[in-house]
Amino acid sequence: MGLFTGLVTLPLVPVRGVMWLAETLTEQAEARLYDPGRIAAEMEQVADDVAAGRIDDEEAAAREEDLIRRLNEGRARRAYPGV
Repeated sequence: MGLFTGLVTLPLVPVRGVMWLAETLTEQAEARLYDPGRIAAEMEQVADDVAAGRIDDEEAAAREEDLIRRLNEGRARRAYPGV
């Protein structure tokens, strides 16, 4: 990169930093959302909530369906990154 190009693009440095930060935060959030260990723990929590009577079977089924969807989506993201 030449001196002129560096000076012209200098005002964009803060924007690039914000973009990098946003991308990093998104990656970390998605990693947590699709983490199989975390999903398994949430499944156990659903089972515990049903056993304790805090939620009914219908609510448990809806939560489990969402957790299975997240698990499958996470697997697909790992198998085909960038898709």
